[in-house]
Amino acid sequence: MPDYAVIALGGKQYRVREGERLLVDRLPEAEGDSIAPPTLAVGDQKGITDGGKVTATVEEHVLGEKIRVRTYKAKSNQSRQLGHRSRLSRIVIDKIAVGKK
Repeated sequence: MPDYAVIALGGKQYRVREGERLLVDRLPEAEGDSIAPPTLAVGDQKGITDGGKVTATVEEHVLGEKIRVRTYKAKSNQSRQLGHRSRLSRIVIDKIAVGKK
C-alpha cells in the first residue's frame, strides 16, 4: 500500500495521502464529482515509482481569504488599493493505487 503520491493540478504539484483534504485552484467539476488528477509519482517505504492512479472527490467550492494590496507614491501623494479573493476547490483524496496510469 502506497504512503503518498505526487499529483499535478492547476500548474502546481501536491504531495498527498489518502483521506487528506486540500485546497486547490477552482476545478470545473461540480461538487461531489470524482476526479483522477495526473499522478507523477507514488511512494512507499520501499521507494518511489512512476505512475499510479489517484482518485479524489470535489468536496466543495470556496472563496479564499481576502487579499488587499496597497501601492503608494510618496511625493505625489498617490495611493491605490486593490484586492481579490481566490476561487478555490476543496478536494478529498479517496484512493492511491500503484500501477499503470
